[in-house]
Amino acid sequence: MKIKKIPQRMCVGCKEKKGKKDLIRIVRTPEAEILVDPTGKKAGRGAYICPEVECLNKAVKSKALERALAVNVSPEIISNLENQLKNEEPRKD
Repeated sequence: MKIKKIPQRMCVGCKEKKGKKDLIRIVRTPEAEILVDPTGKKAGRGAYICPEVECLNKAVKSKALERALAVNVSPEIISNLENQLKNEEPRKD
Protein backbone atom coordinates (compact mmCIF):
# COMPACT_ATOMS: atom_id res chain seq x y z
CA MET A 1 0.00 0.00 0.00
CA LYS A 2 1.29 3.44 -0.93
CA ILE A 3 1.89 5.93 1.90
CA LYS A 4 0.12 9.24 1.39
CA LYS A 5 2.27 12.36 1.80
CA ILE A 6 1.16 14.89 4.39
CA PRO A 7 1.28 18.46 3.03
CA GLN A 8 3.69 20.64 5.01
CA ARG A 9 3.30 24.38 5.61
CA MET A 10 5.42 26.87 7.53
CA CYS A 11 4.04 29.04 10.32
CA VAL A 12 4.74 32.71 9.53
CA GLY A 13 5.14 33.39 13.28
CA CYS A 14 7.53 30.75 14.63
CA LYS A 15 8.83 29.55 11.21
CA GLU A 16 8.25 25.87 12.10
CA LYS A 17 7.13 23.44 9.41
CA LYS A 18 4.10 21.42 10.43
CA GLY A 19 1.35 19.44 8.80
CA LYS A 20 -1.20 21.57 6.98
CA LYS A 21 -4.02 20.30 9.22
CA ASP A 22 -2.11 21.36 12.37
CA LEU A 23 -2.00 25.02 11.27
CA ILE A 24 -4.68 27.65 10.77
CA ARG A 25 -4.96 29.51 7.48
CA ILE A 26 -5.47 33.25 7.42
CA VAL A 27 -6.75 34.37 4.05
CA ARG A 28 -7.01 37.66 2.17
CA THR A 29 -10.08 37.20 0.00
CA PRO A 30 -10.46 38.76 -3.45
CA GLU A 31 -12.71 41.34 -1.75
CA ALA A 32 -9.69 42.36 0.42
CA GLU A 33 -11.14 40.92 3.64
CA ILE A 34 -8.72 39.28 6.06
CA LEU A 35 -10.17 36.40 8.06
CA VAL A 36 -9.49 33.00 9.54
CA ASP A 37 -10.22 30.17 7.13
CA PRO A 38 -11.22 27.13 9.23
CA THR A 39 -11.74 24.90 6.17
CA GLY A 40 -8.49 25.91 4.47
CA LYS A 41 -10.28 26.09 1.12
CA LYS A 42 -11.44 29.70 0.70
CA ALA A 43 -10.31 31.56 -2.39
CA GLY A 44 -7.57 34.10 -1.88
CA ARG A 45 -4.00 34.55 -0.73
CA GLY A 46 -3.24 32.60 2.41
CA ALA A 47 -0.78 32.47 5.27
CA TYR A 48 -0.49 29.74 7.87
CA ILE A 49 0.04 30.16 11.62
CA CYS A 50 0.05 27.87 14.63
CA PRO A 51 -3.23 27.93 16.58
CA GLU A 52 -1.63 30.07 19.31
CA VAL A 53 -1.94 33.81 19.85
CA GLU A 54 1.83 34.02 20.48
CA CYS A 55 2.56 32.97 16.90
CA LEU A 56 0.11 35.58 15.60
CA ASN A 57 1.85 38.23 17.73
CA LYS A 58 5.28 37.17 16.39
CA ALA A 59 3.99 37.31 12.81
CA VAL A 60 2.54 40.80 13.36
CA LYS A 61 5.65 42.11 15.13
CA SER A 62 7.99 40.94 12.37
CA LYS A 63 5.50 42.03 9.66
CA ALA A 64 5.62 38.49 8.26
CA LEU A 65 1.82 38.35 8.11
CA GLU A 66 1.70 41.55 6.04
CA ARG A 67 4.33 40.19 3.65
CA ALA A 68 2.58 36.84 3.31
CA LEU A 69 -0.81 38.42 2.59
CA ALA A 70 0.70 41.29 0.53
CA VAL A 71 -1.44 43.89 2.31
CA ASN A 72 -1.22 46.19 5.34
CA VAL A 73 -2.98 44.66 8.34
CA SER A 74 -4.73 47.17 10.59
CA PRO A 75 -4.76 46.83 14.42
CA GLU A 76 -8.53 46.15 14.51
CA ILE A 77 -8.09 43.26 12.08
CA ILE A 78 -5.31 41.87 14.29
CA SER A 79 -7.50 42.02 17.40
CA ASN A 80 -10.33 40.39 15.44
CA LEU A 81 -7.97 37.58 14.37
CA GLU A 82 -6.82 37.13 17.99
CA ASN A 83 -10.44 36.74 19.12
CA GLN A 84 -11.13 34.24 16.33
CA LEU A 85 -8.01 32.25 17.26
CA LYS A 86 -9.05 32.09 20.90
CA ASN A 87 -12.48 30.76 19.89
CA GLU A 88 -11.22 28.51 17.09
CA GLU A 89 -12.02 24.80 17.28
CA PRO A 90 -9.48 22.40 15.79
CA ARG A 91 -10.31 21.22 12.25
CA LYS A 92 -11.77 17.75 11.92
CA ASP A 93 -10.97 16.63 8.39
